Amino acid sequence: MPRFHCPVPLAAGVELELPAAAARHVQVLRLQPGGVITLFNGDGGEYSATILRMGRSDVAVRVDSHQTRECEPSRRVHLAVGMPANDRMDWLVEKATELGLASVQPLHTAHSVLRLSGERATKKQAHWQAVVTAACEQCGGNRVPSVQPVADLAAWLKTSALADTAAPVLRCVLSLSEGAQPLAAVLASQPAHTPVLFLSGPEGGLSPSEDAAARAAGFAPVTLGPRVLRAETAALAALVLAAQ
Repeated sequence: MPRFHCPVPLAAGVELELPAAAARHVQVLRLQPGGVITLFNGDGGEYSATILRMGRSDVAVRVDSHQTRECEPSRRVHLAVGMPANDRMDWLVEKATELGLASVQPLHTAHSVLRLSGERATKKQAHWQAVVTAACEQCGGNRVPSVQPVADLAAWLKTSALADTAAPVLRCVLSLSEGAQPLAAVLASQPAHTPVLFLSGPEGGLSPSEDAAARAAGFAPVTLGPRVLRAETAALAALVLAAQ
């Protein structure tokens, strides 16, 4: 059944016009009145809905029922990543969303090739938010990850920017430096539901000074093994281990 993100209040029996992005998607799929679709707004679960009317640019639906379906990982996993170049960031946030990512923080680091500021940074943030939304529609996730504004690593470390700090958070930096502990062992030492925040570098990794700054800010250095992984591979491998 086609799934659409509908970021408005939803309740059984309500009739409404779909937001523009969802309406365009319905139009592209050439769905028809009487067709049944699935809607989710990020508040939990999902709703079945029936298409009532198809206009040239608008789609009206009736919300039929709510299902308390969730398929999120047992722990919330947040990713702060030195942005890889070209379209690899798009690929990374898409696949991380499929694996159960809770939020992503794009970062400028010493080895970053991609540099964004001003309007260009704002547009990229909106673009990546659209990427994770589409990934949720595809994979069945009902909680849309948040994409934070692009930030410089040094400034971000000073604030340890994470929206929810009410509960303890395991902070890990993916590191090739001596003394890094196996990620699997570090995760096993924590309660299963402890949220985790990964800091991962771009192509070339974090610089030695950035790695040291992350440790000083409370990030535990962890390793994924003896092989040197691509920036996007390392982040996804960490996410897989944490989201089990």
